[in-house]
Amino acid sequence: MPDYRRAWHPGGTYFFTVNLLQRQGNDLLTRHIELLRAVVKSVRQRHPFAIHGWVVLPEHLHCVIELPPDDANYATRWRLIKMEFSKALPRTERLSAVRTRRGERGIWQRRYWEHLIRDERDYRAHMDYVRLY
Repeated sequence: MPDYRRAWHPGGTYFFTVNLLQRQGNDLLTRHIELLRAVVKSVRQRHPFAIHGWVVLPEHLHCVIELPPDDANYATRWRLIKMEFSKALPRTERLSAVRTRRGERGIWQRRYWEHLIRDERDYRAHMDYVRLY
């Protein structure tokens, strides 16, 4: 199994890309944008974070968020967002044998891309990327 290195920095500002499992011809996120907004709001109430920029595309999203000063746990936030969004949708997706065995849904890719923002220049570059969409 690959050794994924994650940057854990309390109070850090991060850029994320999170993808649906099926990328081709899938508009699930934009079709259920109100549900996604409600889930993000609910997770933010329990596990606060600031949103600097967020763009939702049909099959993936990009965002720049900032965690509280004493908190580096973005993984819990993404686990909850993905889980709560998935649970609110009817089970219509096709599942692989592995996902079925693990009791997983076939909606999200398991992993996401994360980048710890290093400085003001890095922040501006990632905010510009989010704004391009």
